[in-house]
Amino acid sequence: MTMSLMSYIHTPIISSMNLHRVNTITAMKLEIQSRKLIKPSVSTPLTLRHYKISLIDEFAPTMNLPLVLFFPPSLDNNPTLVVQLEESLKKTLTNLYPLAGRYMEDIHTVDCNDQGVEFIQAIADITIQELLIKKTNLHLVNELIPSKLLASDLNNAMLATQVTTFQCGGLALGVSSAHRIGDVSTMITFLNQWATLTHKDTKLGFGGIDFTSSSMFPAQGLLPLDVGFRKLESNGDYVTKKLSFDENAISNMKTKVTMNGKGNTHQLFKVRLVSALIWKAFIGVDYATYGDLRTSVLVQPVALRQKREKIASLNPKSPLGNHWGLIVTESGTTKEFENLTDLLVGSVTKTIKDYSKVGHDSSERKQMVLNSFSDAANIPDTTNVTWLASWCKFPFYNVNFGFGKPLWVGCGFVPFKRGMMLLDDAKGNGVEAYVTMGVKDVPYFEQDEDIKAFAT
Repeated sequence: MTMSLMSYIHTPIISSMNLHRVNTITAMKLEIQSRKLIKPSVSTPLTLRHYKISLIDEFAPTMNLPLVLFFPPSLDNNPTLVVQLEESLKKTLTNLYPLAGRYMEDIHTVDCNDQGVEFIQAIADITIQELLIKKTNLHLVNELIPSKLLASDLNNAMLATQVTTFQCGGLALGVSSAHRIGDVSTMITFLNQWATLTHKDTKLGFGGIDFTSSSMFPAQGLLPLDVGFRKLESNGDYVTKKLSFDENAISNMKTKVTMNGKGNTHQLFKVRLVSALIWKAFIGVDYATYGDLRTSVLVQPVALRQKREKIASLNPKSPLGNHWGLIVTESGTTKEFENLTDLLVGSVTKTIKDYSKVGHDSSERKQMVLNSFSDAANIPDTTNVTWLASWCKFPFYNVNFGFGKPLWVGCGFVPFKRGMMLLDDAKGNGVEAYVTMGVKDVPYFEQDEDIKAFAT
């Protein structure tokens, strides 16, 4: 069936990713060729039927993790490529079987019933080059990220995928995974296993799933974290903008911080610089809105997986579930970029050092995680909250399905009130920031001198 994007965006979508589909986009039309559920190639045994989520999974915000990878035109123009992707997805789900299940909220368990993962096949009427020129148009990018249309409840499906081919033969692979069952480590593991099984005629060694998080942090019936997140009905009041910080801009930011006597150059990583700069801009927005310098905090996850847990395509134990704590950094009366960078570096460095002092499976580490959740959950309503989620250093640009590495990796809208999602740029040395704010905040945000100086 052929649908203009105008009609496509008005199709009822049962999904937490349906954030901006009310916007009219006339630059692209999609032909939805098929929608189906892909099930594991081998049925999940009854002994593995129930996957208990962890306390961290419970606490994860009610949202999907959105990602789309853009691949160049294939030289061999393989007509069976979509079929190959379907078949390899079946094999991948045999290993990562909870992703094909459905969440049962009343008992905090994923029913690994092999109900399947949604697989959408679509064709766009533009070339991939045309889209990449317009990649700051996030409405366009967001249309290439799938929705969980076949789920009876927006919380119960774990994963959806969408393969969109362009007029030039290029391809976009969109993934939407429930945060309830995993973090970015889970997503890159899924992508790498899927890619490996697509371009290699091999059987994936099933080493099982790493249940560290659910065994160490058993579910307790907690509500998801909602501090700093918006409700779906308020979507029209928010906007996401994509900002780019190239290698030269980051170098200049580092120079500005060090010239003012702040920061150790060895600790001024690009993520810390970019996040401090955007945080500073949000503090300025808040000041312009309220006429007063309110208390401001930056909230960010810190990964707790052991360094030896490699995110590899043939990882003997597949990391599943969320495994992170939170860092809450308070600005005090500080509103300068250099001082905020110094605060952020100190806060992150101290937290990582504290975690390194306790055993990976120790009760001390568990208590540290619980305390970090408590700190976030008890942030006063009068506080200016900015969220940071960084996917930098995760090897999305190395995902290889056999038809070339990604030209670009993009992110859809995320339901922050004020916050940022950071990804590496295609060259690897810069940062692309997906910054979400209220529509009324935009003029104040864009007036920030450092945003104007360093971001494009």
